[in-house]
Amino acid sequence: MELNYIRHFVALAENGNYLETADALFMAQSSLSRHIKSLERELGAPLFDRTTRKVVLNDFGKTFLPYARAMLKIQDECGKALQGYLDGVSSIINAASIPAMVQYHITDVFAGFQKENPGCRLNITESDSTKIWKLLEEGKCECGFIRAEDMDRMPEDMEQVVFTTDHLVAVLPAKHPFAKKKAVSLGMLRNEKFLFLDKETSMYRICVNACREAGFEPDVAFTGFRGENLIDLAAKGMGVALLTRKPIGDAAGKEVALADIEPRVTTFVSLVYPGKRRLSGAARRFVDYVKNHEG
Repeated sequence: MELNYIRHFVALAENGNYLETADALFMAQSSLSRHIKSLERELGAPLFDRTTRKVVLNDFGKTFLPYARAMLKIQDECGKALQGYLDGVSSIINAASIPAMVQYHITDVFAGFQKENPGCRLNITESDSTKIWKLLEEGKCECGFIRAEDMDRMPEDMEQVVFTTDHLVAVLPAKHPFAKKKAVSLGMLRNEKFLFLDKETSMYRICVNACREAGFEPDVAFTGFRGENLIDLAAKGMGVALLTRKPIGDAAGKEVALADIEPRVTTFVSLVYPGKRRLSGAARRFVDYVKNHEG
């Protein structure tokens, strides 16, 4: 039995007029009439006594009406229950972020969203941009804060919200000849040994590409996962580290000097999410929240 036809029957029974009922249901009068006749054939008897101006329920129709209403009520309750279940499932947001969450105030975003949306659960994975891309592509997370070298070089199936920007700096030993300079070019450092973050990180790729743009292949003496190790090695004269400015903060200390790289090498910290794959309602609310709280 077609539930839409039953819904149309109840509406007609309550209204008593084909034209007005059809208008209320945003359908043609002929379609409404066809649905009622189809229902009557299925039930085996007419439901209405028809006159030229109005329709009135007959005894058979009066018998069927409370059951019709009950069926529609069950359908509505079922729909609400299932939607409630789906809303509960979709209230879990699997998100990811690069490690520098504190320095870029990403932790503030997560905490602020959680406070405004206590019914949502945030499952957050900390990882490098390269691995976050893989999580997004495999559907293991819905959105992630990544570091990008060029915000225009975004895969066609991904969308982004640029959250904040940063730039490269050289971390030099305090006694380095360029230690008192506020800015240096990469070309000036071409003969140095370099200290980079791990080869699998987006920062390694950004630094190597920047050196190549400056016309040389960097001599990489060390790669690692922690910026403080690079800073300490630079302080001990093991080479020059290239890092982004904001994560360093005040951690550099007196044993090293920071110099901006000129021309400036800008990086973008963006929230990235699939553009073609539908986001859950909770994830969509998170994206909108980030748009209103850009760093």
